[in-house]
Amino acid sequence: MNAPDKGNPVVLITGAARRIGAELARLFHRAGYRVVIHYNRAAADADKLCESLNKKRPDSCLLVQGDLNDDAGLSRIVTLINSIGSLHVLINNASSFYPTPLAQTDDNQWNDLINSNLKGPFFLCKELAPLLQASAGTIVNISDMHARQALKEHPIYSIAKAGNIAMTKSLALELAPKVRVNSVAPGAILWPEHESDDQQKQQSVLGKVPMGRLGRESDIAECVFFLAVGATYMTGQTIAVDGGSSNCL
Repeated sequence: MNAPDKGNPVVLITGAARRIGAELARLFHRAGYRVVIHYNRAAADADKLCESLNKKRPDSCLLVQGDLNDDAGLSRIVTLINSIGSLHVLINNASSFYPTPLAQTDDNQWNDLINSNLKGPFFLCKELAPLLQASAGTIVNISDMHARQALKEHPIYSIAKAGNIAMTKSLALELAPKVRVNSVAPGAILWPEHESDDQQKQQSVLGKVPMGRLGRESDIAECVFFLAVGATYMTGQTIAVDGGSSNCL
């Protein structure tokens, strides 16, 4: 049996129970990281993923629940990381996404989308900056191609993700030279769950992707890993992983 890996580098991935976040957790775990999986509502998926990682290496995965809309949720995440005493990589992956046509928007939608995509990540970076500075660590934010090209009927989401890119640039200056801060802007990787059966919309989207297909979770995870671990002279940058879609806008 492998020994517990408490001396290994630590990565915190928000929204890591499913989809791209889970792929990130598996990739960093394979690379020898101790993985902290944050989740909000997907407790069963988070438990299953963390259990599978701990079977491969004892004490290599921890769970933390927290709503990024809520100060108490952020505090739980920060408290857990401080109890570990080190952090090498922070990946702000958690996100809310749904349409908000202008005439139907309200304060609750604004707060949910801004908090999960921008405010929560920002204050998580602020609170965990001392540990990241101590380890000369890195931050990778998950933005979106629609941060640069607004998505119709999604104004709040587009605004939040544009702010996410601005946050990446700002924090790269604030935390240099010890901490690098970059982001990845995915294109069509996974269909939103509320659009999974809309074949007409899916064909319309794929018609604008030069690669002619959806991306994979691994396409995003590998780019994040490159920015976090390999790109030692890159900071303040956003890489589009979108099958060439942004070239056609």
